[in-house]
Amino acid sequence: MDYGAPIGFRLAARHPEQVQSLIIQNGNAYEEGLREFWDPIRKYWKAPTAENAEPLAAFISPDGVKWQYTHGVRNENAISPDNWKIDLHHLTREGNPEIQLALFYDYQNNVPHYPAWQAYFRKYQPPTLVVWGKNDYIFPADGAHPYKRDLKNLEFHLLDTGHFALEEDGIVIARHIRRFLERHLAGNQRQRETHRAAAKK
Repeated sequence: MDYGAPIGFRLAARHPEQVQSLIIQNGNAYEEGLREFWDPIRKYWKAPTAENAEPLAAFISPDGVKWQYTHGVRNENAISPDNWKIDLHHLTREGNPEIQLALFYDYQNNVPHYPAWQAYFRKYQPPTLVVWGKNDYIFPADGAHPYKRDLKNLEFHLLDTGHFALEEDGIVIARHIRRFLERHLAGNQRQRETHRAAAKK
């Protein structure tokens, strides 16, 4: 699930002067990115009953965790089983299923912040690299394209892989990151000065 992106976006929106650039990998900030996968979760948001919670348990089952790593990849044999085995070791610890269910329920609190994050993108225009697994069923490419509406200084790459794009295309993504940072590091000081001035208005 996408827990890192909301934290990063909230910090950026609160302290834009401290942000030099954004690198986004399957991190959603638009309602267009909440598609069919989210239907049972939305149902649980509306009515957090045991009956509505039951389908969500599949997401943290052995098959469900493996699916998160392998769905949409080009070559499942290239994805190390250590990924889901390590995750399952922690997910199956006592009390953890209840914690995961609480996280599913809590994600709804991110959605009302989407407009503020989008306003931050439009106002401050941080140089942004989007590297997105286009076959991701959790956060599909429908949630990647809207960044083009709000960000002018955007480098955009859809990769033929799934949710955890780094597992299959880590080298490709690392190259994109290196080139992106080499291009934008020189302008970071100027960007920070612009953000400080904008924040005072």
